[in-house]
Parts: sequence; structure tokens; C-alpha cells
Amino acid sequence: MLRQYELVERVKSYEPDADEALLNRAYVYTVQKHGTQKRASGDPYFSHPVEVAGLMTDLKLDQETIITALLHDTVEDTLATIEDIEKNFGPDVARLVDGVTKLSKIEAMPEDERAAENLRKFLLAMSEDIRVLLVKLGDRLHNMRTLHFIRNEDKRRRIARETMDIYAPLADRVGMYEYMREMQLLAFEQLEPEAYRTITGRLEQIRSSDGGQVDAIALAIKQALAETGLKVEVSGREKHPYSIWRKMAERHVSFEQVTDIMAFRVITESEADCYAALGVLHRTWQMIPGRFKDYISTPKTNGYRSLHTSLIYENSMRVEVQIRTRDMHRTNEFGLAAHWAYKQGDRPDGQVGWLRDLIEIVDASHDAEELLEHTRMAIYQDRIFAFTPKGALFQLPKGSTPVDFAFAVHTDLGAQAVGAKINGRHMPLRTVLGNGDVVEIIKGADAAPQLEWLGYVVTGKARAAIRRAVRLRERDEVVEIGRMLYDEIVARLPTKIGKKATAAAIKRLDLEDEDDLMYCIGAAKLADREVMEALVPGSTAQFVEEQDWPRQERVISIRGLTPGVGFKLADCCHPLPGDRIVGLRKANEGVVVHAIDCLELANGIDEDWLDLSWGKRSGGAVGALSVVLYNRPGTLAEMATIFASNHANVVNLELVERDSPFHTYEVDVEVQDLAHLTRILSGLRASEAVAQAERI
Repeated sequence: MLRQYELVERVKSYEPDADEALLNRAYVYTVQKHGTQKRASGDPYFSHPVEVAGLMTDLKLDQETIITALLHDTVEDTLATIEDIEKNFGPDVARLVDGVTKLSKIEAMPEDERAAENLRKFLLAMSEDIRVLLVKLGDRLHNMRTLHFIRNEDKRRRIARETMDIYAPLADRVGMYEYMREMQLLAFEQLEPEAYRTITGRLEQIRSSDGGQVDAIALAIKQALAETGLKVEVSGREKHPYSIWRKMAERHVSFEQVTDIMAFRVITESEADCYAALGVLHRTWQMIPGRFKDYISTPKTNGYRSLHTSLIYENSMRVEVQIRTRDMHRTNEFGLAAHWAYKQGDRPDGQVGWLRDLIEIVDASHDAEELLEHTRMAIYQDRIFAFTPKGALFQLPKGSTPVDFAFAVHTDLGAQAVGAKINGRHMPLRTVLGNGDVVEIIKGADAAPQLEWLGYVVTGKARAAIRRAVRLRERDEVVEIGRMLYDEIVARLPTKIGKKATAAAIKRLDLEDEDDLMYCIGAAKLADREVMEALVPGSTAQFVEEQDWPRQERVISIRGLTPGVGFKLADCCHPLPGDRIVGLRKANEGVVVHAIDCLELANGIDEDWLDLSWGKRSGGAVGALSVVLYNRPGTLAEMATIFASNHANVVNLELVERDSPFHTYEVDVEVQDLAHLTRILSGLRASEAVAQAERI
């Protein structure tokens, strides 16, 4: 563990004007606050924030970041508060500490939801200051280095999975490859222990038996370049174990079939020397077609710049070579952190393009699972390059289509896309883009995102925007149904209803506005009685008080049941008065009433069967319908009108399938009996808005 004076000396070595007293005070503060707390390793807890601060000094980050690293766990794990931090170390440090702290308070949530909520807070915090991300990555890296001390295997695997899915890709996206590689290696060891042991063992065998082959190849490369007058540094290594395992999995090959296990790095003095060195290597050894990449002329979104090529060395051995300048190498290994340290006059504010996309995804995602899916897409895919007709460059994941491209340019352009030209030719929107394609998006003023686009988009931004637009469109349709049902509810009230009464009802029901009320009615989230009571308090007093049984059991009577025995109408077949029925009863449970032809009866062989019939009282039974509407304006309203004209109350409505010409809905409708449902079906089938209507 770094001692106090050692940490201060590290900071002063690259930031001579750093406030030594403030750094000392932060070190003492974290030691005092964490006190006797211990880590799983048995070390004092304060050793962790001190080591994270040490990692930040390796990146040569400013004193505020170092102090944040020292204090990043004090608010979560001690009695310290953000107010204490602000009072002692200033508002900037308090804001940074708060940003890191917000990520760790979700321990009680289910795994995916917790990971997603962490990610949501993380993205929003780092959009304000990228240093939040740098400290969090240092925190996660040190935790991964000590992960083996945690005894609970499930907990180790959960942390490793979150690291592999979220933090390693984020390190990749900000160009911190050293952090990314070490996180992946440590997570790989926990998630695939057998594969880890096998691959590292094989690499060790190669290392011990190759007789210095890596050094020999590095020397040969250096000599070939030196003969042309190029001054370079050359280093070689076996590839990362996780990288080898991923290639084995993707290509479905064994370890022996992975040909490019060795990788070499050439460091030159200038950008021109990079291209000169590339020419020498290609003249000296045969290059492998399709394996050359120029990230100098077209850098990655995280600022990564380098030339990549693969060569066939002696004895048909394949080796990968990366060529870059010293400045490129520093940026490539530490990304935004290197930018922060060495570009003092031009520090990034975190609002780089990919981060803005992630923030849009946060806003558009519907729930935790969706957020996680979209964000993983955005941060963890290989890239291609495509251009607008004016030459603007956009990087996209492999497999992207013109729809992905349109949303990458601007969300509004994606929403209005109706066609595309790729390299001057009209092409379908589902066409997969290639490297270097020039893409022109054709807009339509009345166009809208289509649900079928989800079948071929690959970017998280496009997927999130499409789902959001479709949800809003579906909400508008449900609101339209809600208005029809609202008029029917109001007609049953003893007095006329004006805007004042509606506004009061919205307030009583704790809803946002009138559309929200109509949506809740259309989606059957509010019962008729609740709406009536909110509009005119006391108007439902004449109704029978609600009991524990669902509505149909209060108003429907069944012959053949012992008095006092409760019953339910089966959800699988929705029996209605008029259907032949039978009851199934388990010991100490109520009776479930099925239609006589229900397929679920085959599963009731061990239950008591009761011969039942309908009593005199009927009403409130629920019939299930499948209705296919034509996809054109007004058809949903037409269906709602048919239900209303037949005095049928819609209790549930779900859009189950949407394609270009048709929309298929499943509707649960409250009816009196089978004859009532038959009349509704007849009305639906006679309508020009309905393609098909069937009872489920």
C-alpha cells in the first residue's frame, strides 16, 4: 500500500503546484473514516481507496481526481456525508465523489436490474464529468485484483460478469486498453476457470519451449526496419488469453488452430515513419489479405490510432504487427485518461459522441433489461466506417444497416427514414453496410419508425428510439379507446360532467393529465367504478360493496356447488353463461370452472370433477377475443365503437402482433353470456375495419 508521503510525491512529480496539505488531509480523512473496517483479504479497508488513488497517479490525473479516489467509498461505507466532503474538500470533489457513490447503492435489486440501474446512474454522472468514469474504472480494476479473496463463488461470478459486460467494454470505449485487458483476464479466470487454466497453461508451454522465438522475431523486424534507416522500438508478446479464447469460440476452432497467437508492436518517431515501416514489412514478408487496418487515417471513436497488419513469417507462422508513434501509443493504452493528462489546455468534458448516444439510450429505454441490452450493443461491438454524401464519417457496429446509420446521424433523421441510397444506388433499408460505404438517407415528412425495423437494426441507439416511438404510437391508440370507454362511463353517471370534474378526478387518481386518464381506462388499469367515484364522489354508493372475490364471482351463480364454496372462472378457456361447464377442485382449495372442451382439463386427472351448470344470475363474465384489424387510421376506434354499442366493457387490450397490413389484438371483454359475445363477434366480422375476429 502507498504511504502518505509516497502518494503526495507521485502527484507533485507531474503537478508541482498541487495542494500538498489538501492531499495529506484527504489521505488522513479516508484512514480515519474507514477506521478498523477490513476487506475480504484481511487488509485494512482504507488500503483500497489508497491503491485506487495510486492507479490515478499512474495516469497522471489532477489532484481533484486523486482526492476523489481517496474518498470515493467514504459516503457509502462510513458516516461521512456529501456535505462533509464539500465542507472539507470543496464542491468539485463533492460532486465527483457523489457521482461515484451513486453507482453502488443498488445491492437489493435483482442482478440485471441492479446492473442496469448502476449503469444508468453511471452514464448520467459521467456525462457531467468524465473523471467519474476514470475513478470508477480504477475502483473496479483494484476490486478485480482482489476478487479471489471473496469466498462466495456466486458473488465472485456476479462481479466478474458485471465487469465483463459493463466495465471492460467501457474501458475499451474510452481507449483504456491496459485496464480493459486486465479486467477481461481477471473476469475470464472467474467465469471460465477451466478454459482459463487450459489456455494459460498452453501459453506457458509455448513460452518455455519456443527458445526465445518471440524475441527472435522482434529482432528480425527491428533489423529489417533499421536497414532502411528507420529508428524504431519493437516488442512482442503472446496474445491475451481471453482474446485467444474468444477467437476459439467465434471460429469454433481448437487452440492449435488459432494461427496468430503472437503479436508485435512497432513504435516509430513520426506518423510518416509508420507508413514507411508498413511498406518495409509488406515487402519483406507476405501480408495476409483482408487483415490490414488503418486506424491512423480513420481513428476509432475512442481516439485509438495505429496501423494493424498480419504477416506470414517463416514456416508459415502468422504474426500480427501494430505500428504507431509514441504519442499514439500513450493515448492508445490510456485513452481519455492520457488525453486528460497531456492535453491540459483542451481537457475533455465527457460529452463525446458515443457518450451522448448512451445518454439518449438512457432516456429512451423502457425498463432495466432493455437499457442493459441497448447499452451493451452501444459499447461492445466491432466497428465499420460509413460516410454521408458530404463526407462526414460515422463509426457503426458491424452488421449495421441504413436505419442504424440514419439514427447515428440524428434521431429525427432515423425517425423520418423511408429509403436509402448506398454508393449512389437505391437499396433496401435492411441492407448491411460495408466499410467505406457512402449512405444517403431518403426522408418522408409523415414517416415514422416501424416495428419491423427491430428485425435488422444492431445499434442500441436505433433500437431504443424505435421501441420508444412504437410505444408512444401504441399509447396513442390505447388513449383513443380510453376516450370511447370514458364516454360510456360518463353516460352512466347521475349528472353531467365538465372539464372541472375531469380535472378533479385526475388529481384524485394521482394521474398526470387527461391523456394519462384515458390511457389507464383503455388499458383497463382503472375499473369503471374507480373512474365514476373519482368524477362524482359517492356516485357508486348504491352498488354492492366490493368483496375479496373477483367481479364475475359476485354476479354469476353456478348450480352444483356446495353453498359457501368459492369458485373462479378459468383464465385458459374463459367460460361464459351458455357454455357447457365442469368444475375442478383440489383439496382445501376453491373450484375452478372450465368450458367442457377446454384442453386444460386433461391436466386435471387427479382433481375432483364436478358437474356444473349456470344459475339464474349472470353478468361480468370475461370473454377472450382475437381481433385482426387493418393497419389504417380509425380502425381501432371502430372496434371500440362496436364494443360500446353492444354495451361490452373492455377489461384488457393487448397488441400481440404488428406487420405492415394488419395489427392483431387480444381483447378481454366483459359480457353477460355466450349470446352477448356472439353478437359482438358478429358486429366485428361485419365491420370493414376488421379482417378477422375469433373467440380464444
